Amino acid sequence: LLLMVAGAFAFAFALVPLYNVLCEATGFNGKTAGKGVIRDGFGIGGLQAAATPAPKVDTGRTVRVEFTGTVMPGLPWDMRPLTLSLDIHPGELQQVSYLVRNTSDRPITGQAVPSVTPGQAAQHFEKIECFCFSQQTLGPGEAREMPLAFIVKPEVAKDISHITLSYAFFGVDGQR
Repeated sequence: LLLMVAGAFAFAFALVPLYNVLCEATGFNGKTAGKGVIRDGFGIGGLQAAATPAPKVDTGRTVRVEFTGTVMPGLPWDMRPLTLSLDIHPGELQQVSYLVRNTSDRPITGQAVPSVTPGQAAQHFEKIECFCFSQQTLGPGEAREMPLAFIVKPEVAKDISHITLSYAFFGVDGQR
């Protein structure tokens, strides 16, 4: 009986990481893949990256990508995308930025969490460079442009013509 209790306890702790792996692998719940690899041989700003073949650009169709941002209650920040939408060809490397500003009189750390709609597109939305990869600390009144480089993979379903990328910024625990 004690082994069953211990096993149930261990299983409960394993559910969250297992759920995250499942969501990243399938795009379930709008989760996108983590850090990607820039495939054209050059990174953002001309930095050299992995020398894997570039994905084929599908010039025969376009996908509209819209950008939104939300700041969760309790985090005294303003956030907005500097580009509201882009019409892109799947396979093209794109770069946009979000403007984030700390409206308080103290330094605060936040973490952005991305979500892609429709969920079926999430597994084909590859972020190459993203402010969501790490926590962001802004000083009192500080504003910062936060870059996002991404590719919508050409394998995205042909019936998907509109994708929304939304970020929610949360305050990091212990920042009250």
